[in-house]
Amino acid sequence: MGPWQKRMVGIVLLLGSTAGLALATEAVTNVLEVHRIAMHPDGIEAAESAAAARPGDVLEYKALFHNNGSKVAHDLSATLPLPAGTEFLPGSQQPAAALASIDGASFEALPLKRVVKAADGSSHEELVPAREYRFLRWAGTDLPGSGDLAVSARVRIAGVNAAP
Repeated sequence: MGPWQKRMVGIVLLLGSTAGLALATEAVTNVLEVHRIAMHPDGIEAAESAAAARPGDVLEYKALFHNNGSKVAHDLSATLPLPAGTEFLPGSQQPAAALASIDGASFEALPLKRVVKAADGSSHEELVPAREYRFLRWAGTDLPGSGDLAVSARVRIAGVNAAP
């Protein structure tokens, strides 16, 4: 198991309103899966074991949530951490309407932007490089009783000398 797998186990968060959170802690469970995405010569993708993943490989993280209760779990937010040493692949997130964060505290719509000040005192916006994304969040979901929710995203494992 690679270090990007060890860091992901048990880190998927489920948050919500007070009522949703109470129900979530009692009834909603989650499982995190990670697969290496291989491209076969015929152009077909295959999800394979990530145990032998190496720099340059694409991994797909999928969090599967299940409401074990009979009541709706309201206003849930699924947060998927993206491990250091990986680069988020924009457009790979499912569902598409995810928010992103570089610090886990502040989430914004994709693509992330930041204000940069120039030496002359002026400022401008620039895109945050995808390798700096550390979390994706899908917010405000109602999960019906016995219902399922799956969220996923792909990352590329950075090379040994890649920037953080």
